[in-house]
Amino acid sequence: MKFNFDVMPDRRATESAKWNQYDSDVLPMWIADMDFLSPPAVIEALQQRISHGIFGYAAPIPELIEVIIERLDHLYGWKVHPEDILFIPGVVTGLNLVCHATVKPGEAVLIQPPVYPPFLWAGANAGASRRDAVLMLEADGVYRIDFQQFETTIDEQTRLFLLCNPHNPVGRVFCRDELEQMAQICLKHHLTICSDEIHCELLFSGQKHIPIATLDHEVAAHTITLMAPSKTFNIAGLDFSIAIIQNPDLRRQVEKARAGMVPSVNLLGQIAALAAYRDGQEWLDELLIYLEANRDLLYEFVSEKLPGIKMQRPEGTFLAWLDCRNAAIPGNPYEYFLQKGRVALSDGRLFGTGGEGFVRLNFGCPRSVLTEALKRMQSALS
Repeated sequence: MKFNFDVMPDRRATESAKWNQYDSDVLPMWIADMDFLSPPAVIEALQQRISHGIFGYAAPIPELIEVIIERLDHLYGWKVHPEDILFIPGVVTGLNLVCHATVKPGEAVLIQPPVYPPFLWAGANAGASRRDAVLMLEADGVYRIDFQQFETTIDEQTRLFLLCNPHNPVGRVFCRDELEQMAQICLKHHLTICSDEIHCELLFSGQKHIPIATLDHEVAAHTITLMAPSKTFNIAGLDFSIAIIQNPDLRRQVEKARAGMVPSVNLLGQIAALAAYRDGQEWLDELLIYLEANRDLLYEFVSEKLPGIKMQRPEGTFLAWLDCRNAAIPGNPYEYFLQKGRVALSDGRLFGTGGEGFVRLNFGCPRSVLTEALKRMQSALS
């Protein structure tokens, strides 16, 4: 491989939230932040821009908009126009912005827990309540949607559906049939759809991402799609994301809610995004090979050496959802592995209904780090 993902830079001296949250003897496997050097093209582009020496207010880079449009067409056959694209500082910002734009206090937001924690409180930040259509963990270990429950959870106050696809933390990449059923129910009940698709380019063999807005024109007219290069190219700290809103009226709602509250995007974030999308594909192709090998190593280790713990191979993301409910762990598994194994995972309870007894593990790291963490967990169990 051209790129060396086994390199482990020292991140503790770089104000890393991931590496400085815990004591120095703890391996951090929690926040969705990979431990790989960003693509060389990104680093070079940033260095060139920094050498200019002036960092004033930035306008949107026209070439970046063109590259995004070309990429959406190439990957998904999705025809998007420049005016459909809004630059925002982050997907979590986008979730909250959409809630403020489309939901009034006293109304409700529909989500599918267990889910990325900001989904749980985005509606509340806008004065809305929450409706939980819980994903069903079936006997084969796969999370699926109970469509009857999904529809009956919607009531007269529900105005917005927050979709996470690929799903964090359960790792599902929803298929066309699932997306169509969710979309039709939302249209029937006049719900706007806000789809967080930040992990859409982090897919494993045999998987295909379908943006829900590409299903048909009516679905597109009711959908706000949030994407970013941040997870894909490991540039999350540069605060650059996009919202794709093809309905002009809906776009104006979001822009109105944004006014004076959500700032323009980071200049260096734009530079990095352009370099990543334009010149980072070879790096991404090799990253996916490396991540898939990490995923498979993790799956085999859990199956063979962590008694009572189960996991399904994620279809996408670099996050594994570990079911520890039958591992005879006293108390909470997050706390147990932190104290007994000195491994920091994400506490499943933070992901809402269905998260109790689970932990999330980030395998976006050099294989040596992943192996060490797993050995520590094995030792803690034994």
